Amino acid sequence: MRAVLAVAMLLALAACGRVIPQGSLPPPAVVTAPVAPVAANAVLTGVAIGPSLAALSVSDADARGALASFIESCPRLLARDDASGLTRREDWRGPCERARAASLVRARAFFAEEFTPVQVGDGKAFATGYFEPEIAGSRTRRPGYDVPVYAMPSDLVRGWPDDVPASERTGRPPLGRYDEAGRFVLYHDRAAIEDGALNGKAQVIAYAADPVEFFFLQIQGSGRLITPEGEVIRIGYAGQNGREYVGIGGVMRERGLLGSGPGQYSGSMQGIMAYIRENPREGRDLMRLNKSWIFFTELKGDGPLGALGVPVRREHSVAADPAFVPLGAPVWLDLDRREANGLWVAQDTGGAIKGANRFDTFWGAGEDARRIAGGMSGRGRAYVLLPRDAAARLAGQR
Repeated sequence: MRAVLAVAMLLALAACGRVIPQGSLPPPAVVTAPVAPVAANAVLTGVAIGPSLAALSVSDADARGALASFIESCPRLLARDDASGLTRREDWRGPCERARAASLVRARAFFAEEFTPVQVGDGKAFATGYFEPEIAGSRTRRPGYDVPVYAMPSDLVRGWPDDVPASERTGRPPLGRYDEAGRFVLYHDRAAIEDGALNGKAQVIAYAADPVEFFFLQIQGSGRLITPEGEVIRIGYAGQNGREYVGIGGVMRERGLLGSGPGQYSGSMQGIMAYIRENPREGRDLMRLNKSWIFFTELKGDGPLGALGVPVRREHSVAADPAFVPLGAPVWLDLDRREANGLWVAQDTGGAIKGANRFDTFWGAGEDARRIAGGMSGRGRAYVLLPRDAAARLAGQR
């Protein structure tokens, strides 16, 4: 989303070094061997034809939800180039046309007829979870509601600091601002913004009631503000201040604060929040180590928008690295977390979602979504479903 920003926090927490068994599906026959030690995309990583879709035991409910999300994704699939190297735009034209005509009662048959599961690299998947937080907020500042939810500030720009030689000004210029002396400097960090650096300088969409809840909403990249009158204000990612993201879960683990021992907190999002609330001064300092600040825009649709530009759907949308999974493609996950098993559609990206077989599953809004996403850390096997023509072409490149 990202929107799906720093689930790096959850990634850092989940890396416990525990060896977890693979899924029960048989290994596929390799048709394309890895050709580069450092992979830039899926093709360079190596691709293998997977088992038939029938062997994946897709449920009717999974297939129906995935079909609806796939249809929403089709206009984008047909309008963008695939950075993974796995498909071409024309590969998706036939499946998209037939998807619109497909009956939901034949959703499983549609996927079986149109797609071939393939494995990217070793297929060993790691999945976390994200959700759409619901926190207390207000359109106006009032007692108990004084944490500003900022829109993009007008002085946040890209430029080169004066001390960077012209010969080294390559790539995209960094984000920052011009100070009173006309010098390009880094943009205000989290601490400065919390201390009022943007007062009167950026539009305020609304005010949150709880700074801790708002911190974690920023990590998720989108959410809902529920006003005392019952109004729902949906906000989504608009931009970032260009400053360093620090996963505070990793810092807490390094400091021995997380674990299962006496005096330690659980490595879930809930455990981190408990520490911050029980240790407010240390908690605030910990949050300020994450200098990144997220700016928002108000959303009017029926769901938060993913990186593909379509709404992400509970238990059907997943974030992936577009260098390894075509955005809009169906994905099958077989993990040691049963609730995350099944058919998903790659409709989002995330700052921590990098590399082959790295996924972030979307769980919607509400307390159960918060609980599942906050503790999600699943390992197993992944298959990307490609149009049959694309899979046949890859198989012919042996």
